[in-house]
Amino acid sequence: MKSGQPSDGSQLPVMEQFLTIQGEGIHAGRVAYFIRLGGCDVGCVWCDVKESWPLDSHPLFSVSQLAENAKHSGAEIAVITGGEPALHNLEPLTGALHQAGLRTHIETSGSSALTGRFDWVTLSPKKFKLPLQQAYQLADELKVIVFNQHDLKWAQQQANYVRESCALLLQPEWSRRETAAQWIIEFAKAHPRWRVSVQTHKYLNVP
Repeated sequence: MKSGQPSDGSQLPVMEQFLTIQGEGIHAGRVAYFIRLGGCDVGCVWCDVKESWPLDSHPLFSVSQLAENAKHSGAEIAVITGGEPALHNLEPLTGALHQAGLRTHIETSGSSALTGRFDWVTLSPKKFKLPLQQAYQLADELKVIVFNQHDLKWAQQQANYVRESCALLLQPEWSRRETAAQWIIEFAKAHPRWRVSVQTHKYLNVP
């Protein structure tokens, strides 16, 4: 943990925060305020925000300031992401966001215990560090990134651990999007519970 960073979650390391369009998953296309926290211990080789990994390289913000920024953005949804946001105590932040009147979502690998109260949990499991059982039970959507064909079989295994009501999504890894998309489409035809997710914000050049 960063020197001087309080463990009570009253301040958090923030790589970036911004108003944008949610580009992935069930809520794709909705306006949202993203809060990207610093720190990650999963280390996906194809991660497109590796600069978020260090815990000590990002300024600290109070949760009250983050909630105020999110409220003033005009968005109805705040998305907490990373990095791996579950490394942090998120009780104060989710409390402040809810008090500010925002729906609060999280995107997590589930590899650390989740704290706080969320209106939507996106679980994106990684082979490098598997989710805790808690994460499977809390997930509203399971989003598996497909880098190779074996990921499809692995995704089906992961689906066995989530609730029946959990939405299942397969998303091509961006650098292999054309090839992986074809694998996903054929797989979804044979397993229609799965949905196809694409990174629409990248196609539309939305920051």
